[in-house]
Amino acid sequence: MTTAPLSLEHIIRPSTIKEGKAPVLFMFHGYGSNEEDLFSFAPELPEELCVISVRAPYPMEPCGNAWYAINFDAQQGKWSDDEQAKESRDKIISFIDEACTTYGLDAERVTILGFSQGTILSYAVALSYPEKIKNVIALSGYINEAILKEGYENKDHSTIAIYASHGQVDQVIPPEWAQRAPLFLENLNIDHVYEEFPVGHGVAPQNFYSFKKWLESKI
Repeated sequence: MTTAPLSLEHIIRPSTIKEGKAPVLFMFHGYGSNEEDLFSFAPELPEELCVISVRAPYPMEPCGNAWYAINFDAQQGKWSDDEQAKESRDKIISFIDEACTTYGLDAERVTILGFSQGTILSYAVALSYPEKIKNVIALSGYINEAILKEGYENKDHSTIAIYASHGQVDQVIPPEWAQRAPLFLENLNIDHVYEEFPVGHGVAPQNFYSFKKWLESKI
């Protein structure tokens, strides 16, 4: 399947389903990466899924892309551009609608998978627009409440399922940031799994097989 000129650059692995609308998995990479990164998982994922890996909208120098700026300041330390993150949150939800329409995908069976900054955005998308998302795979990230849509807590989140995992020795995003997610999700009545693995900021093979098994039970 060739890619259509949509609002965000992307690559696609089509579903093997020939009749009817296929379920879809959207992938959102981390800071400084690109759409090729997580797409390496695609050959191992269920064949009935259409897999679409998306490039973040903000190019970085000399290479790579970001969903929002992360600034390093001697006095303020590291801080994220939350306004830019909110813009990306809404760019993603628009792109999901656009892609489902353009490629004839099942908008009722949308899974999103993120890594690091892509996970922070995946949480923001799913918690802000729970009516649009069925499943979330949240790898090596955390929930940033500042970029959730106003009034999100009044929505029905009971139809979402979330798999979250983190490295026990993650040197980029502290595990304790990720460990806040289960209680947060529980308070929103979200079916969720949270696991940790003895790795840094990455996805261990056992982590991949664990979320793959979870995904197979949800699509």
